[in-house]
Amino acid sequence: MRAYMYSAIIAFGLFSIVNTEFGVIGTFIQISEKYQISASQTGMLVSLFALTIAIFGPFMTLLFSGFNKKRIMASVLALFAIANLLSAVAPNFSVLLIVRILPAFLHPVYFSLAFVAAASFFPSGQKSKATAYVFTGGTVGMVLGVPFTSFIADQFSLEASFLFSAALNLIALISLLISVPSMPVTAKLSYKKQLGVLAKPQLWLNIATVCLTISAMFAVFSYFAEYLGQITKMSGKLISTMLILFGASGVLGNLQAGRLLSKHVVKTTVLYPAVLALTYLIVFWGGAYFIPMMIIVIVWGFIHTGGFIINQNWLASEASEAPEFANSLFVSFSNLGIAIGTASGGQFLLHMGTHQIIWGGLMFLALAVIGMVAKIKWYGIRSV
Repeated sequence: MRAYMYSAIIAFGLFSIVNTEFGVIGTFIQISEKYQISASQTGMLVSLFALTIAIFGPFMTLLFSGFNKKRIMASVLALFAIANLLSAVAPNFSVLLIVRILPAFLHPVYFSLAFVAAASFFPSGQKSKATAYVFTGGTVGMVLGVPFTSFIADQFSLEASFLFSAALNLIALISLLISVPSMPVTAKLSYKKQLGVLAKPQLWLNIATVCLTISAMFAVFSYFAEYLGQITKMSGKLISTMLILFGASGVLGNLQAGRLLSKHVVKTTVLYPAVLALTYLIVFWGGAYFIPMMIIVIVWGFIHTGGFIINQNWLASEASEAPEFANSLFVSFSNLGIAIGTASGGQFLLHMGTHQIIWGGLMFLALAVIGMVAKIKWYGIRSV
């Protein structure tokens, strides 16, 4: 029972961090008005945050790999809380941007340690479940952070939305300090040994597959609101409701993916691209039908979100000797996948129309399957 409590606290910390990363999207209008900047400039608050994670994630994780996990995670939460407090009083956009980017350097450190820490509380056969619980925190922060912070900014103020995010960080920090036991490093891996996993060609095939699969997920999901508005003709309020349903369904999908991985890791991993592709085809054919699309969104959220833990497990399976470093690689390359998928989806939308963004997702899934088949044929498949 304690293992579940510890994992829940760690997951809540991840929720508070991911809420900071994505929740700001819900306040873009207020930020543009306050600082008198364009929408594209406001978007830098997310794009530069993600770029910082993608570039520096593995190196920062290596740097802190020899320290007590609890202390490092607590320090990261404290930094995020301070950054959110400073964001609430930022006098101009440049200061806000700098304050936002600074904690991004340590975002992947918490992310990487969270999975390893949670898994350490469970028996070896239940490690996938532990990872799923932690991913749930990230999922909720990613999907519900936007409507939560948007609501607070609308009802109160932009400053209140930043204070809300800071409060979440502080609650997570206090809970971690009070309830989770110390997690000292018992056997520190050398930097050379951790970096040594990068010499494995099968790991790079896994990384490529993960990047392509995440690209497929976000080539479509990034334009979720646009699709429902333009194709399904839903109102803004109903789209917000659909986003919440998508997220709630995603939490269940994430937990189910963890259960499936603990029992049928190979089958779950190999079948995921096909299941997501089928989901996209259903979205394409059912997009114009109002009531069916409401049901499809729930199924889509369930399948989409399960992809995170499946991809994390796939990448980590070829770097089990350096789990924290492997997790940091997942964070970096999944963020790269998000950037690639969003950019390519935007091109499909611009040149082919909103309805055709589905084909961008299917294109990336086809490439991911090629990478997965090549890896399995040449090197086989392993599980963590």
